[in-house]
Amino acid sequence: MSKENEPVYGVKLNPEGMDGHVQIANDVIASVAALAATEAEGVAYMSGKVTKERIGKIGIKNFSKGAKIGVQDGVVNAELSLVVRYGYSIPKVSKSVQERVRTAIEGMTGLTVARVNVHIVGVDIEKA
Repeated sequence: MSKENEPVYGVKLNPEGMDGHVQIANDVIASVAALAATEAEGVAYMSGKVTKERIGKIGIKNFSKGAKIGVQDGVVNAELSLVVRYGYSIPKVSKSVQERVRTAIEGMTGLTVARVNVHIVGVDIEKA
């Protein structure tokens, strides 16, 4: 169940008249975006040091850190803050993130993605 006052977006599953609806919480869409972004080659982690490896330890509710989602009339705008690995092309990594996030959100939610803004907030040089 979603928390009180948390944005929730409806998705029409069967326009031919099936009763019922699906509601998707904003945090769910942000989690989908964050997971897709961290799967792109060259992404070290999302803002807040959330990586795929830490999902099991911290729980999926916190995985949306670094991803902000806005939805209006079934159209999603995503803002992602991430850190890239040293040696990777920032424009190529950003483009890959945009494509992965768009595909993941549209495929999993049925919502349309209008924009995926990528903010590079750092470079990870640990393994350089």
